[in-house]
Formats: sequence, C-alpha cells, structure tokens
Amino acid sequence: MTSATPTASPSEPVSELLWQPGPDRIAEAAVTRFQAWAAEHHGAPADGGYDALHRWSVTELDTFWKAVADWFDIRFSTPYDTVLADRTMPGAQWFPGATLNYAEHALRTAEDPARANEPALLHVDESQTPRPVTWAELRRQVGSLAAELRALGVRPGDRVSGYLPNIPQAVTALLATAAVGAVWTSCAPDFGARSVLDRFQQVEPVVLFAVDGYRYGGKTHDRTETVAELRRELPTLRAVVHIPLLDTPAPSGTLTWSSLTESDNEPVFEQVPFDHPLWVLYSSGTTGLPKAIVQSQGGILLEHFKQLGLHCDLGPDDRFFWYTSTGWMMWNFLVSGLLTGTTIVLYDGSPGFPDTGAQWAIAEKTGATLFGTSAAYVMACRKAGVHPAADHDLTRVKCVATTGSPLPPDGFRWLHDEFATAGHDLWIASVSGGTDVCSCFAGAVPTLPVHIGELQAACLGTDLQAWDPQGKPLTGEVGELVVTNPMPSMPIRFWNDPDGSRYHDSYFDTYPGVWRHGDWITLTDHHSVIIHGRSDSTLNRGGVRMGSADIYEAVERLPEIRESLVIGLEEPDGGYWMPLFVHLAEGATLDDDLLARIKTTIRTSLSPRHVPDEVIEVPAIPHTLTGKRIEVPVKRLLGGTPLAKAVNPGSVDNIDLLHFYEDLARTRRS
Repeated sequence: MTSATPTASPSEPVSELLWQPGPDRIAEAAVTRFQAWAAEHHGAPADGGYDALHRWSVTELDTFWKAVADWFDIRFSTPYDTVLADRTMPGAQWFPGATLNYAEHALRTAEDPARANEPALLHVDESQTPRPVTWAELRRQVGSLAAELRALGVRPGDRVSGYLPNIPQAVTALLATAAVGAVWTSCAPDFGARSVLDRFQQVEPVVLFAVDGYRYGGKTHDRTETVAELRRELPTLRAVVHIPLLDTPAPSGTLTWSSLTESDNEPVFEQVPFDHPLWVLYSSGTTGLPKAIVQSQGGILLEHFKQLGLHCDLGPDDRFFWYTSTGWMMWNFLVSGLLTGTTIVLYDGSPGFPDTGAQWAIAEKTGATLFGTSAAYVMACRKAGVHPAADHDLTRVKCVATTGSPLPPDGFRWLHDEFATAGHDLWIASVSGGTDVCSCFAGAVPTLPVHIGELQAACLGTDLQAWDPQGKPLTGEVGELVVTNPMPSMPIRFWNDPDGSRYHDSYFDTYPGVWRHGDWITLTDHHSVIIHGRSDSTLNRGGVRMGSADIYEAVERLPEIRESLVIGLEEPDGGYWMPLFVHLAEGATLDDDLLARIKTTIRTSLSPRHVPDEVIEVPAIPHTLTGKRIEVPVKRLLGGTPLAKAVNPGSVDNIDLLHFYEDLARTRRS
C-alpha cells in the first residue's frame, strides 16, 4: 500500500435524492418493529430511526446480536455462556457453549400445518415455467437424504460437494449436509474440471453430487466427461450421486438421486457448536489457488437472519429471486431466504435467454417481491431498450437489488423511471459485501431514502469505516473499506491454513486487528456509502487515487461501448501508463469521432486526470467465473509477468482473451 493519502474522488456526485419510503412502508418494515422491540427488551434507542439503531448495534455489539438471536427465535439446543467471548480479529469467539443446526431453522416453516403445502422453492428453467416444491416435500427429501448420507458414513465435519446448477436438488443436498453436521461446498457446472479440482481437492470431499450436464442459452452442455475426471482426481470420494438433468443413465459405480430421496424419514438435525463449519466458499482465485473460506453454522444463521429478515425485509408473504449460480456466494445467500419463511426462486439458465428481458419475465411469472440481479444486467437492459415494468406485470416487485459491481447513477435513474412510469413505488438497493463474509457490509435499508449512485447505509452490527493509510477515519473522502469489529459470518478459518497466516494476510496485514476488505469507499455525511472499486487495482496518478468503477460508469453510457477495463501501470522510469480497453457494441468502430467522445465524456463526467493515455479496442473483456472484471491479472500481464504466474487459468471465463494483453506487453517492451 502506498503512502499517498486518498483524496475525495473528483467524480463524487452531489448527492441527489431519488426515492423515499412512505410512512406505511416504514411502519410495516421488520427493522422498525425490531427497533421498537429491542428498545423495550434490550435498551436500544427508541427514537432516531435507523442511524440511532446502527450506532447502538456497533457500540453495544454483544447486546445487539443477543437481540437478533432472541428476535428470530434461534433454537439453541444448548445455551450459550456469553455472546462474544473474544472480540479479537481474527479469532473472535461467538456464543461459546451453544449448539444449534442451520438446516433445522431453514426448514422450520414446514412445521406449520398452515404452510406445509405452500411452495418453499419455485424452480424455473429456460422454459420459464415455475415448478413448486412444497415445504413438506422439501423437509421430507432432506430427511431422506440426510439418513442416506449417514448410512454412507458421512459424519460431522466431513465435506460433501456439489457440481450442480441452481436446481432444487442443490438446495436439498446443502440442507441434508447441514442436517448431518457435514460441510457443504459447490461449483457450478460451467466450471471446467481444473477449476473444480482447484477448489474441491483442497477440502477432500467424501461425497459428490453431480449432474450429467446442463442447459444454457437454448443449448445442452454435456458434463459426463468432466464428472468422470472429477471422480478420478478426487480419491477421497466414497460415493458419487448422479442427477440426470439430461436424462442419461447413471454411470457404473454411482448412486441415483431418486433412490436416496424416496423414503419418508423425519429429519434428524445434528446439534453442533456455534462455530462448527457450515460450508466452504471460494475466492475467485485469479492469482493462485482460490482461498477456501470456511464459515460457521451459527455465524451464517445469525448474519443471514439479520440481513434477510431486517435489511431485505423478507417474510412469509415474499418471493425471493436472485439471479445466481451455485459457484457464487449469492446462491448460499438465496438459500438462506428459507430462514425467514420466504419462498425462494431458483432459476437455472442464461440471464439473457431468449432475450435480454428474460429475468424480468421470470420475476413476473414467479410473483417475485424482491428481485436481485447484477448491475451489469441492469445496464444491459437499459442499453437494449428493455422496458421491464411496461412489458411485464411487476406489481409485486417491491425491491430491485443489485450487486457484483457498483450500480452506476444512470442505472438508478433508469430503474426508477421505468417503474415510476408504470406507477410502481420501487425501492432500489445497491448492495456490497463479499464471499469472505457471505453477506453485505452496506446496502439495503427499507426505511431510508435512496440517493443516486449510493448504497443506503452500513448494515447493522457492521462498524464500517473508510480509513486513510495511517488508520484515520474519513468522511466525504475516499478511503479503504475497513470493518473495526467482528461479524459472526467472518471466516472461522481458511481450509489448509493451519497457522492462520493466509487468513491473517488476506484481511489483517494492513491494519492489525481490523478487517481491510480491499475496496475504496466514501462514507457521506448522511451515512450512505459510495463504492469506487477495488483498492488493489486502484488508479493512482500523482498520488490521487481514483476508482475504476467511476470510469466504467462514465464511458459505458456511450451506446458504442459494450464494456470496458482500465488499468494503471507504474513504469520503471517513474512514469504512469493508464490505458482504457473497450469492447465495442456490434457495428461500432473505434474511429476518431468515438475516441474523442470517450475522452470528452470521461473529462466532463469525472476530471482530466481520469482521461486514459490510450483507448484500445479488445475482442472482449475477461472476467472471473463469477463475472467480475479481471483487473489485477491484466495489470500484471502488462507489467511483464508471464501468463502462468499472472493468473490462475481455471479462474477465468475465457483464458484466450488474456493473450491479447500478453502480446501487447511484448510489443511495448520491444
């Protein structure tokens, strides 16, 4: 980290109010009721709204999380000794002595006779026909599968893996694994064998659930050879369960899904310690083996109850749809919607098939009340001339939430205008967090106004701050995103990191004892949050730091620009080279006119300092398997690092795209 002090971004907008919740929405929000109840029972402030509640949640951390556990009626089969025995990061000890089970809470709604036959899951594929799985049926399948896993010798702490798309079987397998006290981990079937093995070989699973293939973009993709390779390269496997999505027969030596889920067993929920591992998630792994991030049953349970029940305002009357895959933390987050009694929508298919508006059609057909997607999808719809609320009946949609990258100001305006024109009062929630905590640091608050280009506020229990290099908190200036107190869902460890050094170095090396996430943010004077991009790929001209997201937002307004990538490279002679790579829309040409408009747009929207040294056309922009632009590896390639050392090939959606930057680096050096 350099010693230059972050300064307020020249692009920081004058805050513009877009939307305010009405008094009825505020009164009915779960967070409003929670605050009144916590004031009566736990000493929370009764007045002062969300800001006062948030201050209390971080200054009285123990009491706040006890209140969350009480409010959501967490079933501790063994009581806890204290809420937070040790606040040290890393290593905070939450609810020592307590035992519980995540899956038991996820299936609690099935115990209600009035709701047992309502849908817990709505499964949709590219045919766009929703198929329900009731709470009673989900509970029955989990009970049957958990009993079969135990019969296979699966015990608490064993790892169970899934090579699965976003289908009901994946949810059932996760919950059955958690019921047994085993540890779940999954990859999407668009991951190649090497990418999967880079992840699963670290954790040595004993069971693999795998599909024979999947359907995407109107085409079928056979994965039988990939699964065969996984079986060969994972020697710890005791069993492989075949799920015939493409109707192929079960390979020799595998078990069938139907045979494992046909019995009528009442689920037995292993009562495990609060910090018992629930699942392993993986970082993108762009520069080495992905980090195998372990989160706990109790930590995820509390964090997701808070996030989904209070921030997302989900409850029994809601339907929760987030476009995701099983290789992204948002899938785990989506499954946790079950905790609040919400029906979750599982979509397995392309986000833009048969046309760009496909996700809106799914929201209509499933009656989604909270629709989550990527900022990139929103901007693609805007460019394609999609009119979601005019073309579809989206009257049930109360909130559109976005993540994956900052939602640009134009995205806020477009969503608001499209729904307002149709007479809808839409709450827009841009949220930011990470795989590392499987939750949000900042984002949705149903009782607060929405300002264009801003996340509404830091989340409850999260002491989110922006720090300069000396650890001084900043307001109204760009700083490092830090969290100064522990969160229950922070990793309990990384797998195969026996001394904790990799975990420590990932988050706590810059500011000892304080979580540094690796994003640049601004905290405004009205407590909202602006995300400027990753700090490890931050542009730094003359000591002034600039977020890449600001440049993307500006240049991608131009209809000729499909997507862009900007890199800042410190050169050996002390100079600084900042190229902008652009993927053009079909039919567009990077001529002198477009070049001038790109530079003028950036100069007028941001500042002269943001204008790139060169604008270079590329065939496409490379991404991680979870859809994030690859900035750091491209920077390394342009600096002369060999491809094999600059990036983990299995983490990239199209490794061939990186050869362009390799060739460019050679040309510049010659």
